[in-house]
Amino acid sequence: MRVLIAGESWMTHSIHVKGFDSFTTSSYHEGVGPLRKALQATGHPVTYLPNHRAADEFPLSAADLGAFDVVILSDIGVNTLLLPDRTFSASERTANRLVLLRDYVKGGGGLLMMGGYLTFQGIDGKAGYHGTPVEEVLPVILQSSDDRVESPEGVVPEIVGPSHPILQQLSGWPHFLGYNRAQLKPGAQLLAKVGQDPFIAVMECGKGRSAIFASDCGPHWGPSAFLAWEGYQPLWDRLVRWLGRAL
Repeated sequence: MRVLIAGESWMTHSIHVKGFDSFTTSSYHEGVGPLRKALQATGHPVTYLPNHRAADEFPLSAADLGAFDVVILSDIGVNTLLLPDRTFSASERTANRLVLLRDYVKGGGGLLMMGGYLTFQGIDGKAGYHGTPVEEVLPVILQSSDDRVESPEGVVPEIVGPSHPILQQLSGWPHFLGYNRAQLKPGAQLLAKVGQDPFIAVMECGKGRSAIFASDCGPHWGPSAFLAWEGYQPLWDRLVRWLGRAL
């Protein structure tokens, strides 16, 4: 499957105060490594657009988006997709990429939304996917406000669809430190949950398919135990192949 991953990057600007004096430091980080490595190891070509590049380089046409079998959105908010520089700075009209994603799925593409502080509805509601065309093709109804469930004690998802090809023979699930809360849509299939909240859900949508994984693909909600889990690579491989109708 030809996979496009958008998001999974951040910049940190810190202020250090030492008595009378202070100074600042800046750093750049990417969290895509384990996911990208897992997909590439199972034969999937991966194109990665970190947030600062996705704003201008994420596909702006159905033809360019159609070059990919599966699109993964992970910790990337709607504003990054809606406001390329040519629109925000130069006031040029550009395609609505949320509409493009909806139509991409209905036309036969696969879409996976990962949990995080800037997907689903996100921290302080800033991810902003509730009420958008992207929500129309997700297997869940998003909350209208901050939907994070912080679980510092650790929560282990309960598998409710073990016979689904995505989850077959995946056992020994590790704990997670949080996830995004949502509500399962009628017609969607629940594969795993935490309490009554969907953790993994999938849906047929037009000619395409969609899925959600309500926690992180890596730190911080996904701890080292998740990255070291023997099911980590098979999980992403199967999710991508199911979304691309190869499973």
